[in-house]
Amino acid sequence: MKNNILIVDDLHPAFMEQAETLGYTCNYQPDMKLDEAFAIIDNYDGLAIRSKFQVDKAFIDKAANLRFICRAGAGMDNIDEDYSLAKGIKLINAPEGNMDAVGEHAIGMLLSLMNNMNIADAEIRSGSWRREENRGYELKGLTVGIIGYGHMGSSFAKKLSGFEVNVIAYDKYKTGFSDRYAREVSMEEIVKHSDVLSLHIPLTAETNGMVDDEYLFHFKKPIFFLNMARGKVVKTQAVLNAIKHGKIIAAGLDVLEVEKFPALGDQAWFDELRKSGKILLSPHVAGWTFDSYRKISEVMARKLGELGLISE
Repeated sequence: MKNNILIVDDLHPAFMEQAETLGYTCNYQPDMKLDEAFAIIDNYDGLAIRSKFQVDKAFIDKAANLRFICRAGAGMDNIDEDYSLAKGIKLINAPEGNMDAVGEHAIGMLLSLMNNMNIADAEIRSGSWRREENRGYELKGLTVGIIGYGHMGSSFAKKLSGFEVNVIAYDKYKTGFSDRYAREVSMEEIVKHSDVLSLHIPLTAETNGMVDDEYLFHFKKPIFFLNMARGKVVKTQAVLNAIKHGKIIAAGLDVLEVEKFPALGDQAWFDELRKSGKILLSPHVAGWTFDSYRKISEVMARKLGELGLISE
């Protein structure tokens, strides 16, 4: 068969509807496991996936007829990009679909941290009314440092524009990106001036474990720290250490270097993480809203159409 797509993750129906309008046939199998997909992938032109499994060299070699892979999200770290491209496989992702969700989630976490909302709520529910201990900070006048100024970083900067903050951004792979929402700076300026640090970078060999004890040591001021990117970019124990040493005031972590139970509960740092009142956690949902669920599928379908890969 030609022009067929194997879909192995939960996608909004908009993707299937628009792909079929383009002329594709979709086999929607959101519960399919790796071994099942591996057994039949050589029969398909396309693969649509979120984060269910790694699309590695062995999988790509088995996919003899694969012409494109659609990743329902922003990050491509579960796909061997270099090998895919070397085999002539087109890659599609959809950061435009969840950039607003990530930007809003970051704002929500930051405001909650700065105003002790999660702690104060828990205390009141347990019968404690402590005003002085829950005195907060204001964003106005602070400097927010953003690492990575792609779709996610720029969305966060735009969402910050009404708070009267100074937004500075560093991106190792881009230059000349200053705009009305953020000013491009060096990493040295990020380290020197940031009151808030927010990560919006992909997971690569270079960024894996980037935020460690040494990285955080160099910041000149105590910071509020946010990670909306990928968990493995940040060493969790380093964040806990920085909180103990006063380098981090509080942290909002949507992602962790190990996610899901029981593996998360087995980590040496998990008990300290769980007990810390200075860390706000969410289960990798910053980009996963009811709205982004639909928008991601629409973006992928649009980009698939723009590739013009339908075979006669």
